[in-house]
Amino acid sequence: MVVKDKIKALREALEQHNYNYYVLSAPTISDREFDEMMKELQVLEEAHPEYADPHSPTQRVGSDLSKEFEQVVHKYPMLSLGNTYSEDEVKDFYERIARDLNEPFEIVAELKYDGTSISLTYEDGRLVRAVTRGDGTRGDDVTANVKTIRSVPLKLMGDRYPATFEIRGEILLPWAEFDRLNKEREEQEEPLFANPRNAAAGSLRQLDPRIAAARQLSIIVFNVQYVEGISFTTHTESLDWLERMRFKVIPHDTCSTIEQAGASIRSIGENRTAYPYDIDGAVVKVNSLQERSLLGSTAKFPRWAAAYKYPPEQKPSRVLDIVVQVGRTGVLTPRAVLEPVRLAGTTVQSASLHNQDYIAEKDIRIGDTVLVQKAGEIIPEVVGVVREKRPEGTQPYRLPERCPVCGAHVARDEDGAAIRCTGAECPAQLLRNLTHFASRDAMDIEGLGPAVVEGLVKAGLVRTPGDLYRLEAQSVAQLERMGQKSAENLIAAVEKSKSRDLSRLLFAFGIRQVGQKAAKVLAARFGTLDRLSQATVEELTAVDDIGEITARSLAEWLHSDQAEHLIASLKGAGVNTASQAQPVDDRLAGKTFVLTGTLEHFSRAEAGARIEALGGKVSSSVSRKTSYVVAGEEAGSKLDKANALGITVLSEAEFLQMLSDGTD
Repeated sequence: MVVKDKIKALREALEQHNYNYYVLSAPTISDREFDEMMKELQVLEEAHPEYADPHSPTQRVGSDLSKEFEQVVHKYPMLSLGNTYSEDEVKDFYERIARDLNEPFEIVAELKYDGTSISLTYEDGRLVRAVTRGDGTRGDDVTANVKTIRSVPLKLMGDRYPATFEIRGEILLPWAEFDRLNKEREEQEEPLFANPRNAAAGSLRQLDPRIAAARQLSIIVFNVQYVEGISFTTHTESLDWLERMRFKVIPHDTCSTIEQAGASIRSIGENRTAYPYDIDGAVVKVNSLQERSLLGSTAKFPRWAAAYKYPPEQKPSRVLDIVVQVGRTGVLTPRAVLEPVRLAGTTVQSASLHNQDYIAEKDIRIGDTVLVQKAGEIIPEVVGVVREKRPEGTQPYRLPERCPVCGAHVARDEDGAAIRCTGAECPAQLLRNLTHFASRDAMDIEGLGPAVVEGLVKAGLVRTPGDLYRLEAQSVAQLERMGQKSAENLIAAVEKSKSRDLSRLLFAFGIRQVGQKAAKVLAARFGTLDRLSQATVEELTAVDDIGEITARSLAEWLHSDQAEHLIASLKGAGVNTASQAQPVDDRLAGKTFVLTGTLEHFSRAEAGARIEALGGKVSSSVSRKTSYVVAGEEAGSKLDKANALGITVLSEAEFLQMLSDGTD
């Protein structure tokens, strides 16, 4: 890869990681990996100034700005800290300072809490504004949410306080609250927070302050930015003043030598699991404020401070077993059952193995000794196998070919690594299956949303989609927040859905590869579910737009025991299994149309339906395989491309004529 392309790729990757980290609060790489990518980009940009770009990630501080909050310009920029990953790098930092100052100086060593930075402004003893770091220059005004944090003074005690001052701190989520939130999210099958930092950041971005208030956030204050009428000579003096103002202040050590600073860093590292908050490193700062002023800052980092990041702790453990869990979307997820091992302050007994590809890549086997760490210090993961400790006779692990919950066959996604259960009545997928079955584009059962579905399942009233058609209003009315009238309305909606077209029923089944369009084509071509069930793979692939993958997936599903039971149950309840919109003829079979511009007599969707009803195919893009382009008013680039390729272009009048008499 040429240098220019390498720089471009690094910039794009870093911007994506910035977005994942600051906006989505869902990082996909470690801080260290991010820093290594950033350093690589910096080296390349310095060596090749001809490729300089003011918008490069190296030219700005990472941003957590949100469009949902008012943005405030910081009176004093909120810079981030340069990271170090070894004591040698900390020593290099100290020696650089010593050369620049050429006189003895003190270093303050502090805990580096892993939270989200905040700026607090007080006027007349009252909190008036709380702003996130944002891009370092401006941040989000999250005052309403910060006011819910009990460790943030809303009004200072007494009357001996300055007229105005600004301080900096870190918003934190305690380990106990983090574990509670993730347990709650796991039960709801929602994505877990990667670490307390992301959870804290997400809490501050809640539009409803009540949500932030319900999470036990806290604050640790670590810097005085400005105080009207008061000046300090050292950082530790300002921290003492903050304590007198009744703020929760960062723990710190004052060190006169690099040896003392190193000992403090090691002590923090040895004891970091004892703290109620996540500690991911230590910070070293020049104590003298005058010396700080002399040292100054770069565009991104102060020269008088640096962060030391601890490496993730790794420990060996033995894989006792590999168990498979089935999620509500049918995905099989393997988990390693581990010998208990203490990591980052907690006991780890299991770790996700993600998928079959992950297991195969690392060759993880039952009985193996593996190295375990916590990704982002939170989520346990298997780093690798200690091959020299592998017992004799172990076998490579393969996910089961049948669902461990219902026994149905499993199948791998064609476009990914996920392996899914294909069971039509799999209990693990019941909530998802029922919600999809009742959705607007499927059976369109009004009032049967996720909450009602969950209530029906928890009450034991529904175990398969077929059970919906045997519900009684009296039983449904007993559900929480339902009532007799709502129950009667739901029963009426279920009854109404019995008459839906076969195409909707096919889509409602949630068969892999069978979407709305395929369902419409199949229903129209075969007419009834019975005739469709009798079709061979060859007969299915002969249908326009039905490929072999779709055909095989459909055939396997229709002939499974669970599907046959479900279909019989629906038929017995009186659900329609016939198509009500079969094509008049196949006059447009084999023809592919592209619609562009505005049509007078019908919408594009209506025109597309007419084409499909006559056996034709509608495509969204023009290619050499396109038969016709139907051009309405204000047709755009698709018309230009059709002309360039020599494809026949039809006016709306010509298109209408074709539909009426079949001439082409």
